[in-house]
Amino acid sequence: MRLLGALLALALPVLSQPAPPQPIRGFPPEDWKAQHEREDRAKAIPEPERLRIYMEHIAAAPHHAGSPGAKSVSDYLTAQIKDWGLDVRTEEFEALMPYPTTRLLEMTSPVKFRAELKEPAIPDDPDTSQPGQLPTYNAYSASGDVTAPLVYVNYGLPEDYAELKREGVDVKGKIVIARYGRSWRGVKAKLAQENGAVACLIYSDPHEDGYFQGDVYPKGPMRPDLSVQRGSVLDMALYPGDPLSPGWSSEPGAKRLPLADAKSLLKIPVLPISYGDAIPLLEQLGGPVAPESWRGALPLTYHLGPGRAIVHLKLDFDWSSRPLHDVIVTIPGTIYKDQWILYGNHHDAWVNGASDPASGAAVLLETARTLAMLQKQGWRPKRTIVLALWDGEEFGLMGSTEWTEKHLAELQKDAAVYINSDNTGRGPFAQGGSPSLTTFLEEVLRDTNEPTGPRSLLDVSLALSTARRGRGGQENATGLRLSPLGSGSDYVPFLDHAGIASLNLGFAGGDGGVYHSIYDTMTWFNRFSDSDLSYGRTLAQVMTTSLLRLSDASILPFQFTDLSRAVHGYADDIQRQAQKLPGGLDLRAIQYQLTRLDAASKTYEDQLALSMKRTPSLPPDRLAKVNEILQRAEAALLLPDGLPGREWYENLIYAPGLYTGYEAKTLPGVREAVEARRVDEANQQARRVAGVLRALVNQIEEATRLLKDQP
Repeated sequence: MRLLGALLALALPVLSQPAPPQPIRGFPPEDWKAQHEREDRAKAIPEPERLRIYMEHIAAAPHHAGSPGAKSVSDYLTAQIKDWGLDVRTEEFEALMPYPTTRLLEMTSPVKFRAELKEPAIPDDPDTSQPGQLPTYNAYSASGDVTAPLVYVNYGLPEDYAELKREGVDVKGKIVIARYGRSWRGVKAKLAQENGAVACLIYSDPHEDGYFQGDVYPKGPMRPDLSVQRGSVLDMALYPGDPLSPGWSSEPGAKRLPLADAKSLLKIPVLPISYGDAIPLLEQLGGPVAPESWRGALPLTYHLGPGRAIVHLKLDFDWSSRPLHDVIVTIPGTIYKDQWILYGNHHDAWVNGASDPASGAAVLLETARTLAMLQKQGWRPKRTIVLALWDGEEFGLMGSTEWTEKHLAELQKDAAVYINSDNTGRGPFAQGGSPSLTTFLEEVLRDTNEPTGPRSLLDVSLALSTARRGRGGQENATGLRLSPLGSGSDYVPFLDHAGIASLNLGFAGGDGGVYHSIYDTMTWFNRFSDSDLSYGRTLAQVMTTSLLRLSDASILPFQFTDLSRAVHGYADDIQRQAQKLPGGLDLRAIQYQLTRLDAASKTYEDQLALSMKRTPSLPPDRLAKVNEILQRAEAALLLPDGLPGREWYENLIYAPGLYTGYEAKTLPGVREAVEARRVDEANQQARRVAGVLRALVNQIEEATRLLKDQP
């Protein structure tokens, strides 16, 4: 026993030695320990109660873009950040942001009915009765006064119109009514217009967004019967931002297109309504009974129409341009001052917007405070950090797009990474972005604990992915995967127009059934979302860690084998899709460049591993050149003439689909040509994709050469 005790005593010092620090991509091994220690100090700074204070200020009153409330919020944000000693300024733009002046919806036959078009206040939630609420409407609907029979079009997707045609139901000259879900509202309106409808109504069916999903507010989180989802129907697949200044910044005094020449504006009136207002209309529809998959959860028999229900819709708008106020924070870099790491979240809302966007804007504020605290402790970033709180996101990414267009030359020269967030809540962590940042994000999540348990966010995310695969989800996904970015938030101009590698991060489950309504308030958020703000605090830790690593890495942490793997998957998927395409799809040029990209990426990884062991001995000018090449890698995937019919979108690897709304189309020029069975165009687009991949390979090979060559 004495011998065993002695052996245990000798072993204890060995067993108690701390584990070696986890590797951090872009940092030499000798810096890992100090970087982890700095990050641990930073992670201890964010406080849930501070997040709550910010949210209460931001969501205290309605603050839709262009309103005095939005200006008040931007002033509060600016003053708060200035108090922390950071360099902050407001950049002003203006954009066409029409407000409604007339809204009338009535059924004239077979019975008389006039829609409420108003969300009632809830006594338990005083914010729902505040003055200054923006009425329920779809921004960028056309003005119009139409009376026509009604037709139910399910979700209003291409396959729904095909089904109607098979049933002998013609929507030309009709008013269509579609339910929210399965696609973005702007696509529903666009397809209604293209199929000949004279107007479009969009309602929230309780099957997706109401009592079928759970108790409605205030008893539960779901949408009550007279609640309406506001939102823009701007055709952002053509271009986001001010409809009257596509491709240039809409500063006061800048040139403007005539209203009739704005291609992103609809030509038919569109109106969102509640399911309470939809019931009387749907009850009076005649025609065939809708297919089973078309039936929602309303207590009625769903018919397709047309027939008995004749509807009168009258809408008008003021068609005014209004001010935007972007709040921009700059923390200058010390070594790579002309390399920027950007992080943004919008601050405008449709009404009070506690979840969307105050939950995400508060995280950005707390991240800013954390960085200010680190500065007071002596830290200075190697690269310049730019934080932005955008205005006008809800109307169509107005503030971020106009800022990007104004600063496009600077961004293409200096910006390395853009990180975006939006609303966040209590739910699984969601990540999307440029595949070259997959390994970087994987390490950040590895080193961040989940909000309410002992596991890392990476372990939680991988476990969730495994469970989804077990339910028939994504195949062949063994590690972290970033969803390709389409549209729906402020990363679009950075990724698709400026060519900046981007991430979109946050916790899902943000605003449940009160999205874009007067019920998105602090009362709702505190009852049904991130009530203790533990998820918000964790997101602030993720953002702070990301900014610290990106700004201080000796070599920017891009990893191109992940990009190559992703593009291989995109190309293989299109090839399968095109098997029956007449004339055949020729992707040989893409496959050849992907073979080169595989080899170049592997060689770069091997050389990077060697170089990181001797980074201190690499000349600063050589390191700077390597970083400049890496910074421009995403821009190699752009072509200045852009995608067919939408030149503003210059990234040939991913873009929002013409008819998918928020969802991304990968290799969009090729894929959409294949879907339209235009084989010559598909092959021409494939050659263009091969060209940008060739340019990317050349940049990776040049970075490898610079790392390898010694002075």
